[in-house]
Amino acid sequence: MAVQATPADPPPNGMEEGAAPELSKRQKSLTIGAVCKALAQEFPDISISKIRYLEDQKLLTPRRTPGGYRLYTQGDVARLRTILRMQRDEFLPLRVIRQELAAGRSEDAAPVPGRVGRDGARAWRPSVSVRESTGALYSMDDVLEETKAEAKLVRELEEYGVVKGEMRGGVRYFDETEREIIAAVAELARYGVGGRNLRVFRSSADREANLLQQILAPALRSRNPERRKEAVDALENLAAVATHLKHLLLIRDLRKIVR
Repeated sequence: MAVQATPADPPPNGMEEGAAPELSKRQKSLTIGAVCKALAQEFPDISISKIRYLEDQKLLTPRRTPGGYRLYTQGDVARLRTILRMQRDEFLPLRVIRQELAAGRSEDAAPVPGRVGRDGARAWRPSVSVRESTGALYSMDDVLEETKAEAKLVRELEEYGVVKGEMRGGVRYFDETEREIIAAVAELARYGVGGRNLRVFRSSADREANLLQQILAPALRSRNPERRKEAVDALENLAAVATHLKHLLLIRDLRKIVR
């Protein structure tokens, strides 16, 4: 899927030469470069290309000047910060993030994993959806263009069972989750992490999935629709707990490294 070419970033002051006077009055509007700079401290891996990618995915809709430059309001920046935090802290795929935003999710209203609910129990927000996906499929060419991954890397992921894809009419397609996996691995590849190194992630995910399946197996196999729905809800809740625990353990171990 081709991405429409856009003009280069405007001058540092946020306005292109010859901008209309009414535009210069909007001091709170930021250029894409200024947005990157504003978020860099909290999100060191933020980049102009990443922001553009989120726009391509219909998660952001910045205003455009007559010259074609993007201008971001404070609301746009807050929305972007929410998206990045959901990716970093909750590991949500873009499809789920899109649903969260459409449902009115904002950073101020964002529930905290493990927060104590009114009944005194831990209220874990499901960060994993195991329901049916949108059904959208993406060809290899689409995936390579959108994720900036190399074809060799995707073939490695297939070889090690990280992604599988689906052959249709001689063309291999990937679903939305696999596309997000490839995008994440492409980022790791920038640091020299290849498909071979990802077996540890795959093995860990398989073990966790098997454990959760064993816990809820009887209910998941139930023919009672209501009981099965409750089991799926419980599965997502357990996945949220497991994901948060794994995140905390990783942070603890990484802190030992940098001491």
